[in-house]
Amino acid sequence: MSKPAPSQPTAPPDPVKSSNFLRQIIEADLANGTNAGRRWGGGPGDGAHHAKGIPDPARIRTRFPPEPNGYLHIGHAKSICVNFGLARDYGGVCHLRFDDTNPEKEDQEFVDAIIDTVRWLGFDWDANGTSHLYHASDYFDFMYRAAEYLIESGHAYVDEQSAEEMRLNRGDFGKPGVNSRFRDRTARDNLMRFREMRDAKHLDGTMVLRAKVDMGSPNINMRDPTIYRIRRAEHHNTGDKWCIYPMYAYAHPIEDALEQITHSICTLEFEDQRPWYDWLLERLIEGGLLNAPPPRQYEFARLNLTYVITSKRKLAALVYDHKVSGWDDPRMPTLVGLRRRGYTPESLRLLAERTGTSKAGGWTEYSTLEGCLRETLDVSAPRAMAVLDPVKLEISNWDEAMAASVSTLHNGLEPCSAPVHPHQPELGRRNFHIGKELWIERGDYEDNPPKGFFRLFPGNRVRLKYGYVIECTGCSRNADGSLAVVHAQLLPDTKSGTPGSDAVKVKGVITWVSVADGIPAEVRLYDRLFTDAQPDGGGRDFLACLNPHSLKVVQAVVEPTLARAQPDARFQFERHGYFVADRVDHRLEKPVFNLSVGLKDRWAVKV
Repeated sequence: MSKPAPSQPTAPPDPVKSSNFLRQIIEADLANGTNAGRRWGGGPGDGAHHAKGIPDPARIRTRFPPEPNGYLHIGHAKSICVNFGLARDYGGVCHLRFDDTNPEKEDQEFVDAIIDTVRWLGFDWDANGTSHLYHASDYFDFMYRAAEYLIESGHAYVDEQSAEEMRLNRGDFGKPGVNSRFRDRTARDNLMRFREMRDAKHLDGTMVLRAKVDMGSPNINMRDPTIYRIRRAEHHNTGDKWCIYPMYAYAHPIEDALEQITHSICTLEFEDQRPWYDWLLERLIEGGLLNAPPPRQYEFARLNLTYVITSKRKLAALVYDHKVSGWDDPRMPTLVGLRRRGYTPESLRLLAERTGTSKAGGWTEYSTLEGCLRETLDVSAPRAMAVLDPVKLEISNWDEAMAASVSTLHNGLEPCSAPVHPHQPELGRRNFHIGKELWIERGDYEDNPPKGFFRLFPGNRVRLKYGYVIECTGCSRNADGSLAVVHAQLLPDTKSGTPGSDAVKVKGVITWVSVADGIPAEVRLYDRLFTDAQPDGGGRDFLACLNPHSLKVVQAVVEPTLARAQPDARFQFERHGYFVADRVDHRLEKPVFNLSVGLKDRWAVKV
């Protein structure tokens, strides 16, 4: 009986973190005591709430603030690792906050998936006896209160221009904006109209609340940005309590301040929003709603990976147009897809570290991601033999050779074994059988071999890995000319690991699985989803760049040690690459394995 599949070895710890500009900022703030006077009220709250609290036990506070309107992708992994990693390394706390201010696109399904994904990556938001998982929608009352303060202090007004008028009057990079004709209403009138918006007395899109900043600013984000709009929609968290919702750019700095975030770290596309971020918090501190010092925003370059798109709209098109099987299709750059593909948390954390944290943009080669996975799996994945394109090999002199051998046979089969991992002997050995009939790779035989082909052809000798040396005597073919059976003879006294086994020298070694105890399995050979390094670059149609060969399903045979492989268990199929038992479809009675990554980068010669 074959042994159960071995447990997964432990992956190595994350590499030593290199310095970057964010670490330098944090270290300078800690040295200067920039946030030393902060207090923590036990949970998010306004200035008065935190003033009653204790000195903040967290040296710094960061946050990962996804909008729950879809599944996280590879770019989010970088942000998760940066924010949670910095908090961990500097004695701080990272909050998981759902920026759920848009009721029309958000769903509890995405909330649950994000929570699961962040935990899978190895991070947690519990610290000092408190769970720091928050929802922006829990702050709607304060956001409304802050909006009324801005109106009363002359910093906000209700604008009833049409959307087209607002667009035209906003100007552009070469033309200053034009003040709205509603900009000079009294605070009393604005407050009345805003409350009418709140009380559902106006239709969606008929009016908005705007901050009164500077329509002539060269930064278009400062040209009286919209902070509230009317939107009659059921919210996944607050139900139908509200029919007005804050804009993201207004809500985000307030959320940071209520949570006492010290370092609000985001990607470079938010750099132009920083003046508005600072302006809003300064106004609310002036009004006594928040305490100083405010959070500070810092931006780093997002992860751009070749052969990948991360636009939620385009990813949704792939799903809803059935170009892929779903959000967790192993070809997708979503983290649920990468997880199903067999990517490990360690490999994604390694990618985040290797790609660095800077303000410089640029592209990261997809091969870097694959290399990180190979590196983590090489030391952690148990080995196994699998034949992906099986053809039968018959050893014609098996019975005679075994009769003259001292080997112990059972039903004509001889026991074989191999290490679970070649560099971790403590993990033990895996056991299987060798016999007269074996499965080998169809490509391991040639009638007329090309130069450099050292595997099976008439008259050539090869070693069956962990088994005997055999000499090929030819083949049988089907009526259509296809290969049916490869014939060989066994050379006695050449079994691996026995005395004198290396007396016969061969250049070729092939893998195999016994017909007697091999297990049929479905193997899904995944490749890159796109053939172009930048599939949506230059305005091109990304669907035209789909790789027609991104998935090939084969009926394979795997060694019997995989009989009890559990979903998500990862292995190296020797000679082929790294594979994972599919977390959705794999069953003990019907195994399914996905190719995670090959042993080598086969795209290197194509680029």
